[in-house]
Amino acid sequence: MKHLRTVNDVMTHAVVSVDREMPIHDIVGAMRRWGFSSVPVVSGEGRVVGVVSEADLLAKAEGTDDSHRVTAGQLMTVPPVTVPKDATIAGAARLMARGPFKRLPVVDGDGRLMGVVSRGDLLKIYLRPDGDIAEELRDLLTARLIPSGSAIVHAHVDQGVVRLEGEVSDPGTAEVLARVARAVPGVVDVVSRLHAQVPA
Repeated sequence: MKHLRTVNDVMTHAVVSVDREMPIHDIVGAMRRWGFSSVPVVSGEGRVVGVVSEADLLAKAEGTDDSHRVTAGQLMTVPPVTVPKDATIAGAARLMARGPFKRLPVVDGDGRLMGVVSRGDLLKIYLRPDGDIAEELRDLLTARLIPSGSAIVHAHVDQGVVRLEGEVSDPGTAEVLARVARAVPGVVDVVSRLHAQVPA
């Protein structure tokens, strides 16, 4: 079972990058060949030092006769906006939503390029099979959060919609379980039909 939690779980590992000295003509060729709207610029040690986007290319090339001499180092936007490979999917989505980003370079702790994450990559969580979501829910709810014998909870998943049924010790526990279920990647909604046990 694949638990989709971090950027590393969904990112594209095969990535096209350029160095500072690559001329504009070759950058455009690479972007057109691979269908990318931006490419990371890396140093000799593999660290991301900038990003060249289509907007950068258009701004520099417009009205210049010597654009063929321009390099990635002159074009790139700095500092680059990157995301750590262990960032949560939700965190990366928030970062991407705050700016005009379609793709973000993914880096390790030393800033070295590990891959690229796109909007499409982040949406992969909504393509998780219902069975995977249900298995993760059972592990979280019954094996970790509910003490043995203290409650009976069943989780059913249909097209990402979770239905929780059963009995728990108190209303507060029901709210916690529903909140935990909503946080599982791939869950689009939670319908809680949990009932609090009536004291004898």
